[in-house]
Amino acid sequence: MSVPAGQLAYYKQVWSFVRQVPTGKVVTYGQIAQSLPEPLTLDIDEQALPAARLVGSAMAASPADVPWHRVINSQGKVSNRPEANKQVQLLEAEGLSFLQGRIDLNQHQWHGSNQADQPKLQQLF
Repeated sequence: MSVPAGQLAYYKQVWSFVRQVPTGKVVTYGQIAQSLPEPLTLDIDEQALPAARLVGSAMAASPADVPWHRVINSQGKVSNRPEANKQVQLLEAEGLSFLQGRIDLNQHQWHGSNQADQPKLQQLF
């Protein structure tokens, strides 16, 4: 892979994060971007991209041991690309179901190794 050193360092952080996502859970591109420190050095072309797009670039270049299929967009959808059908099949094989083309993020989103999988509800009283 021919990627500048700073960009590769960021990609490795993304891959490390995604390797932690348990079977039957998903994360979003934006969630990963918010969870990681901003990359310090990037190509001029990459600097103009939003952080979630950088995560997408990292996922497109991911090694075989990274469970790439567990990364979806913020709407709970699989992004439109050549591997989309395979991604849906892999997620369904892990027990996730799609309703109108979306995964229920309230039920299936992973919130990191240091946090509960369910979003915290605010106390009403």
